[in-house]
Amino acid sequence: MNTFTAIDFETAQGYRWSICQVGLIRVENGIVTKELDILVQPPNNYYWDRFTAIHGISAKDTFKSPTFDAIWHQVEPYISNQNVIAHNGFGFDFPVLSNTLSYYGLSTPEYHKFCTYKMYKSNLADLCKEHKIPLNHHDALSDARACAELFLRWISK
Repeated sequence: MNTFTAIDFETAQGYRWSICQVGLIRVENGIVTKELDILVQPPNNYYWDRFTAIHGISAKDTFKSPTFDAIWHQVEPYISNQNVIAHNGFGFDFPVLSNTLSYYGLSTPEYHKFCTYKMYKSNLADLCKEHKIPLNHHDALSDARACAELFLRWISK
C-alpha cells in the first residue's frame, strides 16, 4: 500500500465533468516520484463565479489550456489498475473523474479507490492544521500532496 497515486480535481462549475485543474502525486515505496499540476480547459471554458472564488481559477487562466481528453494520456498511467487516494474521493473526485471521462467518450479504467476523508473523518484543512501539513487549500496539487501525506501517515500507524 505504500505505492499509490493521490489525486485532486478542481472544477469550473457544479457539473461533475468540468475539471479545470488536476493535481496528482505518485508515491512509490513511500517516496514521492512524480507530481503533475495541469490546468485544464473545461467545456466551453465556462466558469461559475462562485467556483472561481473558491480556487481562483478562471477562463483567462485556462483559455489556452488543453481539454481533459487531450491530457488524459498523462494521467491515465497513474490511475489505471493503481491504488488511488483522494480526500472525499467517493463524494467528489472519483465521480468527477468518471463523469469527465464519460463526457469525452472515454472509458473509466479499473482502479482501487481509497478516501482519506473516510479514514480520518475530518475535512482536509482541519487535518492539515492538526498534522502540521502545508496546504494551499483548493489548489489541486497542494490538496493532492496533503492527501498523500495523510495516507502515508495512516498506513504507517
